[in-house]
Amino acid sequence: MIVAEAVGRALAACGAGTVFGVVGSGNFHVTNALVASGSPFVAARHEGGAATMADAYARMSGRAGVVTVHQGPGLTNAMTGLTEAAKSRTPLIVLAGEATEARSNFHIDQAGLATAVGAAALRVTSARAAVEQVVEAYRVAVEERRTVLLNLPLGVQSAAYDGPQDVPALVARLLAAEPPSGFPAAKEPAGSEVGALVQALEAARRPVFIAGRGARHARRELEELAERTGALLATSAVAKGLFRGSPWDLDVSGGFATPLAAELIRAADLVVAWGCALNMWTTRHGSLISPGARVAKVDLDAAALKTHVPADLGVVGDVAEVARKVAAQVAVRPGCRTPALAARIRAEGRWRAVPYEDESGGGRIDPRTLTIGLDELLPAERIVSVDSGNFMGYPSMLLDVPDEGGFCFTQAFQSVGLGLATAIGAAVARPDRLPVAALGDGGALMGLAELETVVRLGLPMVIVVYDDEAYGAEVHHFGPHGHPLDTVTFPPADLAAIARGHGLAAVTVTRAEDLAGVAGWVNGPRDRPLLVHAKVAGERGSWWLEEAFKGH
Repeated sequence: MIVAEAVGRALAACGAGTVFGVVGSGNFHVTNALVASGSPFVAARHEGGAATMADAYARMSGRAGVVTVHQGPGLTNAMTGLTEAAKSRTPLIVLAGEATEARSNFHIDQAGLATAVGAAALRVTSARAAVEQVVEAYRVAVEERRTVLLNLPLGVQSAAYDGPQDVPALVARLLAAEPPSGFPAAKEPAGSEVGALVQALEAARRPVFIAGRGARHARRELEELAERTGALLATSAVAKGLFRGSPWDLDVSGGFATPLAAELIRAADLVVAWGCALNMWTTRHGSLISPGARVAKVDLDAAALKTHVPADLGVVGDVAEVARKVAAQVAVRPGCRTPALAARIRAEGRWRAVPYEDESGGGRIDPRTLTIGLDELLPAERIVSVDSGNFMGYPSMLLDVPDEGGFCFTQAFQSVGLGLATAIGAAVARPDRLPVAALGDGGALMGLAELETVVRLGLPMVIVVYDDEAYGAEVHHFGPHGHPLDTVTFPPADLAAIARGHGLAAVTVTRAEDLAGVAGWVNGPRDRPLLVHAKVAGERGSWWLEEAFKGH
């Protein structure tokens, strides 16, 4: 057995689920060892797609993601997806061959690349220590919620492995000594910090909870505490759906917020962020936090208490555990919960309820009309993945999701082009749900290679392309100031024909009646994925984009 084989066996024994990648000579043996050890492998068509698939898989499955790439260009191709994962604190292991000989055309500073974007860089350095170093990489990824580059030098990979031959047994012993917890190691929350939060909640008349990604496992605890304190419930975009079904759910806070959600969050006298950074998108550049409101944060990372909107009081600890402790001590308060407010939330709490003037016409469909029509047609048990761009608010807010496991939002780096790969990774993680990818025309064309992956995997995916024949964000950012737009506008492309060429079913939508083609696919055998080429009206920017421009 060579070291590359030992590394693959070790990572599989750690609990690696599905592995994503593009195989070259430098990762051939380690990938085959993973497969031989029981880890399913998904071959992407581009390393950038593979990295994003693994990121989305980790977010939706609760397991560490694994991506495997060739040395040099394999890693550089993956860097945008790797950066998104690192910024999102996704537990992800990137296995990369490494050419250590300076004269090799593949030689680059791979560790330097990784650390430059916030990932941890580790290396397998010897035949004897290889398994221990794999377990350490897995531990860092899972316990510290880090994206980890594990460099595999070519010379070390090909050496004879001279450690214990029963690799799974060795891994089991190493993990048993200190099993990864799945969360960063956290001390018991300080009693004084918990007590301060209890007092703040008892003094508040209009508390609002905003839950982020760090709270996605804690719905029950947060709802029970909110019931005792009268708090209203909202989420960041990445935790959308967490409180779906609650009569006090305001949906997403920030640029995507409904007018009612923005009104009620601004009226709060106490905002408690649970596993949520309260960045500029979640707070509309701070405008959703009223000057007189107190801010509390609960987070595993002490540094998060002072980032973006600094906390007036903070608790370091796991969200669910802190919520339980606070609920056990806090006196019952009504907050601002009243039957009248519950009725308002029912009537106004979703974008579907906000009136708009339909701008369909001239061979183009209003993106709101399109998305509402799709929401009515597509099965409720869905998992929605959204690319970046001017269009992104429409599917994010008008396509409902059943819970926090129904929305995958790879937007920490805000790169256009990750949406289709995100949807593939999410679909592999949740095969029980209909995968829906929402893309702009720019992002769809960037990720075009992965259409073949969707077909090859047999995913019953709906891919919706909001086509305004432009990079719409730039059009609406610079157009009003009279700047020329030739560099960000494009001639029409027949995306439906491109999709059919890859083996998908396709329908072009220019008016609401064209959605009958989508209904036919939904009611049929769904034996091929469907691409919906929607030619959308683009005369004006989206509401969320107007908020975003305030930060530019």
